[in-house]
Amino acid sequence: MTEKTTGDVRITLNGERRVFPEGTTLLSLVRALNLEPERVAVELNRAIVRRDKWLETVVGAGAEIEIVMFVGGG
Repeated sequence: MTEKTTGDVRITLNGERRVFPEGTTLLSLVRALNLEPERVAVELNRAIVRRDKWLETVVGAGAEIEIVMFVGGG
């Protein structure tokens, strides 16, 4: 029996090609980028993903992700 090894997946993040470990979720991606989850919105393959789904949403190879930060001010 062969042990399954975890590899990397290539994605496009805000227009830039990046590599993350296989199995990365949207929540772990946001945290890896040192972003505050409460201050960002995430679009995965042109669809907004609700924050309560980030933990269960795994980023697949070839995914296109846009992360937008909310900025306060006046």
